[in-house]
Amino acid sequence: MSFPLRKLGRTGLSVTELGFGTAPLGNLFRPLADETACATLAAAEKAGFGYYDTAPFYGFGLSERRLGDALRGRKDIVLSTKVGRVLNPVAGPVDENVPRHGYATPMPFEPVYDYSYDAVMRSFGESLQRLGLSRIDLLYIHDIGRLTHGDANAARMDELTKGGGLRGLEELRSSGAIAGFGMGVNEVAACLEVMDLARLDVILLAGRYTLLEQTPLDALFPRCEQAGTAIVVGGPYNSGILAVGTQSGAPLYYDYEPAPPHIIERVRKIEAICTRHGVPLAAAALQFPLAHRLVASVIPGLDSPDRVEQTLSLYRHPVPPALWRELQGEDLIHAAAPLPQ
Repeated sequence: MSFPLRKLGRTGLSVTELGFGTAPLGNLFRPLADETACATLAAAEKAGFGYYDTAPFYGFGLSERRLGDALRGRKDIVLSTKVGRVLNPVAGPVDENVPRHGYATPMPFEPVYDYSYDAVMRSFGESLQRLGLSRIDLLYIHDIGRLTHGDANAARMDELTKGGGLRGLEELRSSGAIAGFGMGVNEVAACLEVMDLARLDVILLAGRYTLLEQTPLDALFPRCEQAGTAIVVGGPYNSGILAVGTQSGAPLYYDYEPAPPHIIERVRKIEAICTRHGVPLAAAALQFPLAHRLVASVIPGLDSPDRVEQTLSLYRHPVPPALWRELQGEDLIHAAAPLPQ
């Protein structure tokens, strides 16, 4: 099958509305065999996925290497990666059974934050080398903001501004080396801060515009409308709780940590309405963000051919309009949120 294409802001690119998030290909939390990674990407190609997002941080280069091997020779895809961390070699072997920064990777590198001009240019060049590709379409500024850096964020923002990181990205865009750049973050405040300083083509916003929460509707999305900035939605399941639901007995995670009681209770209410309408919670979660005209693509993380097939099934699952209306009527969806048709 293939997916509908959506224009990605001013970049001139069009992306499939269902994309592929490749953090799991970097051995997120656990080792993933090369054969499984290869089979997963083959299943995604067969299904018609045309947009792939990766990052140097995902497995410290492992995700980029695996993805590049799968995409080499394909001309019908859009590819994004990220800047903001450089990978420095470490001495001696590493144990892939012991996760580092969340990744059980055999790659002997240590990620180091750096948003300066030199780091942006180094990261871009090294990503091309790891991918083994001659073109990267989009670059995202990865994980900048107080949510990640706390009190150190002012220094990181200085690297991006006074240190020339934004200048480097603008040079790459104006030269045509990339089609556009933006942010790849989990928080709204950082997006608004950087939008005061640069024209962003697209924001990859993870976990903030989902069936569970829609805070970007208040300030960020109106700003994006004015600026012509597109949105890619990452983390549509809010780190897992919207994928497994509250009745499965599986561990419940939200924002990469155990879900707090008020989040579990809100999900329980959403899940009950989905159940009454015969719709899996995960299907509603995957389809909901696509109703907004700013959202060009939703990119769940995928780690097996079975997960690719499951995602296709959720994407295609019929959802009656009455479900969305009931959720909105029960104040479980923001009153201003567009509803899928």
